[in-house]
Amino acid sequence: MNILSLLLASILCSVPLEATPQAAKTSTGTRPNIIIIQADDLGYGDLSCYGQKQFNTPHLDRMATEGVRFTNYYSGSTVCAPSRAALMTGTHTGHA
Repeated sequence: MNILSLLLASILCSVPLEATPQAAKTSTGTRPNIIIIQADDLGYGDLSCYGQKQFNTPHLDRMATEGVRFTNYYSGSTVCAPSRAALMTGTHTGHA
């Protein structure tokens, strides 16, 4: 009974080890290209991809159609330097 338990335990422990290389082979291994554009005094409706009619922003529009647009972003502060620091560090300005 002791040898059977040891054999069963070794089989059960080796199953996750065998599954790991297969899971690694199926993933592409490429990292996504992420571009965050942060500009001073740029509002939600200032780009033509968000509905601006006066100014054309064709290159930003192309990036918006080919990628992902985020429509719900909250600023870390009312001025630019703490907002950028909050974005880069992932912490709130009161907790830095």
